[in-house]
Amino acid sequence: MNMLITGAQGQLGRDVLAEAAKRGWTVTGVDIADFDLIDRAATHTALAEIKPQVVIHCAAYTAVDRAESEPAQAFAVNENGTRHVAEYCAEHGAWMIYVSTDYVFDGSGTRAWEVDDTPAPCNVYGKSKLAGEQALREICPQHMIVRTSWVFGSHGANFVKTMLRLGSERASVNVVADQVGAPTYTVDLARLLCDMAANPKAGIYHASNAGECSWADFAREILSLARSNCVVNDIPSSEYPTPAMRPMNSRLSPKALIDAGYEILPPWQDALARMLG
Repeated sequence: MNMLITGAQGQLGRDVLAEAAKRGWTVTGVDIADFDLIDRAATHTALAEIKPQVVIHCAAYTAVDRAESEPAQAFAVNENGTRHVAEYCAEHGAWMIYVSTDYVFDGSGTRAWEVDDTPAPCNVYGKSKLAGEQALREICPQHMIVRTSWVFGSHGANFVKTMLRLGSERASVNVVADQVGAPTYTVDLARLLCDMAANPKAGIYHASNAGECSWADFAREILSLARSNCVVNDIPSSEYPTPAMRPMNSRLSPKALIDAGYEILPPWQDALARMLG
C-alpha cells in the first residue's frame, strides 16, 4: 500500500506514521514544511508526485481558543485544506481518512453521541472541522470520517503532560469536573486508522478509548500513576473561563465501529498506563 499522512509531525501523525511503517507499507509523511494545504496548486502537485492510494489526513488547525480570534485561518486549514486533499483523492480514486472531533457537537445531554446525530458546534474550531467533514463528503465518495476526543500521546503538548508538570510543581490543582468524555491515546487511534486504511468502509465513525470520565477524573488517574501527592480539586467550567466554549458532553458512541467490524479502542485507563509505564 502507498500511503500519505498529512500532519506527520503532529501528536497523532507521528504515531500513525510509525504504525504504518511497522506494517511494512510504503508511507510518506508530510507537514507544513513540505507544502501548505491551503495552497491548492501546491497540494495537488505534491500529491501527484506521491500518488497515494490512501491519505490519512491528520493535519489540522487545532488551537481551539485562538481560533475564536483567527476564524479565517482555522477555516482555511480545516475546510479549504481538507477540500484540496479531497479533490485529489476523488480525481485519482484514492481513499481519504479525515480525523475530526467531538467538537462538531454542542455538548448537550448525557448520552454518547451517535454518528448520525445532528452536529451543532459551539465554537469556531468545531465549526471549521465540521466544514472540513462536509467538504470531504461532497467531493470524495471514498472517504472515512473519524471523530475522536481528548487526544493524548507521547508527542506534542497535551493534558497528560500538563498534569505531570503541574503535579511536580504544586500541592494542588483545580480541574473542571462537569465536562465528561473519553481520553484517546494516539497509539491506539493510529492502530485503528491503519486498520481502516487496510479495510476501508465509507462512512462516519466515532473513536475514543473505552469508558468515560471528567477532566478532573482524568487528572487524578494521571497523578496517581505518576505517584504524585498533588491533590485535584473539582471545579465547574464557570470557574475556568476560556475564549472558546467547550462541550460539556463529549461522549462518543463506538456503535458504528462495531457495526463495521473494526476493533474498538481499549479502556482509557489501560491506555494511560501504557503511555506512562
